[in-house]
Amino acid sequence: MTSKIKTIITGATGMVGEGVLHECLLHPDVESILVINRKPCGVTHPKLTEIIHADFFDLSVIESQVSGYNACFFCAGVSSVGMKELEYTKVTYDLTMGFAKTLSRLNTEMTFCYVSGAGTDGTEKGKMMWARVKGKTENDLIKLQFKAAYNFRHRLCCRPRG
Repeated sequence: MTSKIKTIITGATGMVGEGVLHECLLHPDVESILVINRKPCGVTHPKLTEIIHADFFDLSVIESQVSGYNACFFCAGVSSVGMKELEYTKVTYDLTMGFAKTLSRLNTEMTFCYVSGAGTDGTEKGKMMWARVKGKTENDLIKLQFKAAYNFRHRLCCRPRG
């Protein structure tokens, strides 16, 4: 590897984001980490800088602080339980795409990693609302001007299989 990784992580107070943060802190190829959260993650480390930012729909206030990065792990997200499609689309698709568009404009050499969900519907035509919205988000993220974009479909399941 020729250059060190300078990454942005969102959702570092959640289960997946916290795991990503700890792995990045431990990895020798990761030079610096910028966590952007709505509340403090409670971690201090020489590699880590944290921005507490309440409005992910408006990055104009922190735009100068999010350039110069070559990776992003977008781990922020909410459950769709009890949400209508319009509301879920706003906090899943609109928020993610707005954030990603800002980063792609400022960091053309960035690799963007989106934490999605198992069962996401890439056809955007299925019966499950959340799966369609996640599918549209995945599809549109890979169209942005990043060096690369990846969608990770995690499975939140804690019971043994067998």
